Amino acid sequence: MKRDGQSSATPSTPEERVGLTVEDAIRGRQSIRAYLKTPVPRDLIGRILITAGRAPSGTNIQPWKAYVVDGAVRDQLAAEMCAAYDTAPEPERPYNYYPVKWRDPYITRRRACGWGLYGTLGITRDDKEGMRLQRRQNYEFFGAPTGIFFTIDKDMEVGSWLDTGMFIQSVMIAARQFGLETCPQAALANYHELLRKRLSIPDVEQVICGLAIGYPDPDAKVNTFRTEREPLDVFVKFVDRVA
Repeated sequence: MKRDGQSSATPSTPEERVGLTVEDAIRGRQSIRAYLKTPVPRDLIGRILITAGRAPSGTNIQPWKAYVVDGAVRDQLAAEMCAAYDTAPEPERPYNYYPVKWRDPYITRRRACGWGLYGTLGITRDDKEGMRLQRRQNYEFFGAPTGIFFTIDKDMEVGSWLDTGMFIQSVMIAARQFGLETCPQAALANYHELLRKRLSIPDVEQVICGLAIGYPDPDAKVNTFRTEREPLDVFVKFVDRVA
């Protein structure tokens, strides 16, 4: 087992990753953007989702819902999203994921992430087509054999969105025990109308995001990119007395 966030080239069994601690699973997690074609068994996806279902929610209302696509359905959906992306501007997401008005330190962190990814791939600032093609990878699930879409009823409040976020994080962490990696994708919600139609998502549900999940490609350069994290003293204050 590796403890630096790099995954094995071959799918791991639960027994092979039995030594993966919670700290290992969280610190080693990264957004993987290239996958092997190896299919992920549905019963394994089900096991991961059942485990993630232990995530907390206010008064145990468990507001999340998940739609899993693989095989021919996944391929058809990816083809339709890519075709739409190639022929027209991306539609707007049905909610504001990012700030309406950017400011520091958040815009600086965002730029560092974006240019860090492009730099890893050798995409320069004037390479608009390279940027477009890299973004297009979102709609191919970055080559992952399975995609999961998460929704929540539209009449749920902010607390339930927080609960659903904890559920999605739990999916990503639980997957690592089995040699699987993930990439959460807010971009997939851009095509919420297409998804609603193709996956029979009721109008009362809000598409939040998608998630690519599969066995990572160990030879893909894009998977060497890792984002930085702020040191503890930037986002934590230990309070020694009441003001």
